[in-house]
Amino acid sequence: MDTTSKPATWKVLLAFGIIYFVWGSTFLAIRVGVREVPPFLLAGMRFFVAGIALYVWMRLKGEASPTPREWGAATILAILIFVIDYGCLFWAERRVPSGIAAVMMATIPAFMAISEILILRTQRPTPRLAVALLIGLAGVAVLMSRSLALGQAPIDTAGACALIVGAIAWSLASALTRKLPLPSAKAMSSGAQMLAGGVMLILTAAVAGEFRGFRIEAVSRGAWLALAYLIVAGSIIGFTAYVWLIHHESPTKVGTYAYVNPVVAVLVGYFLGGEAIGPRTILGTLLVLVSVIVITTARTKSHALPLLPRDDAAARQGSARGSEIAEKGTEKGAPLLADSARSGNSVADG
Repeated sequence: MDTTSKPATWKVLLAFGIIYFVWGSTFLAIRVGVREVPPFLLAGMRFFVAGIALYVWMRLKGEASPTPREWGAATILAILIFVIDYGCLFWAERRVPSGIAAVMMATIPAFMAISEILILRTQRPTPRLAVALLIGLAGVAVLMSRSLALGQAPIDTAGACALIVGAIAWSLASALTRKLPLPSAKAMSSGAQMLAGGVMLILTAAVAGEFRGFRIEAVSRGAWLALAYLIVAGSIIGFTAYVWLIHHESPTKVGTYAYVNPVVAVLVGYFLGGEAIGPRTILGTLLVLVSVIVITTARTKSHALPLLPRDDAAARQGSARGSEIAEKGTEKGAPLLADSARSGNSVADG
């Protein structure tokens, strides 16, 4: 965190508003898009365009292209983050309401904690952590259970399983980030991962037969606007605000987006997407959020792997290192992106 100069209060509030509400609303934008565009294709277009833009921007600034070894590392992370995690998310949102999808993906800290215990060995199992994990699992069970009579139908089993697979993939990518040789410039690292992920998602769409019967001229303006929102607001503006905040506020404060995003997603889905909110949704959401709060506060105290932004792919894994550097106060402010929309060394999606 940069403590040499304190930014204006309105800038801080604006940045927090962006990571809270823009990232929280991207789940509904995904649901709007996948109604008309096949999920892997929509995800591929999102990250390919954002990745190309970021890569070209960094090359124009004189940044060296990743080495073959770095491209290989970026591709490994891209498979976990974009093909599996985001691929599952986009696919699941054809079956699961956007707000519930956000709540399910909020279980990522639980899987990250498990990966830290089993893979990184940076955290030890404790009674507090065990209780938090059980609470999170209880929240997922409430959302999925067909035996609980809560006045609301359980979510689609296949969609829920896909979201859990995506969350696990994300946690594995977070663990691998520290072990893989990535470009030192976080924005270039992010661009390379997004570009590789976008290409592989489009290939996945082709293998899955998503191009058959798809007519681009039949896509409505609303779906195209949803895609544009995901690219510009989620991937560019959202992560710009995140990186800027990491340089000016404590990671603990910035990490509160993990608690707010699911709530925003549920409310946006209800008011703008016509999605239902019943006892099942409320109870499951509360249990998952309690689990997230307990786990992330425990991580802060133990200096474990920093929680990465959920819906912003542009610079996720690159930002893991950035968060650590920023927390120590060793990284200075970074250049602004076009139109002064973003500042920081890393750029991502939302």
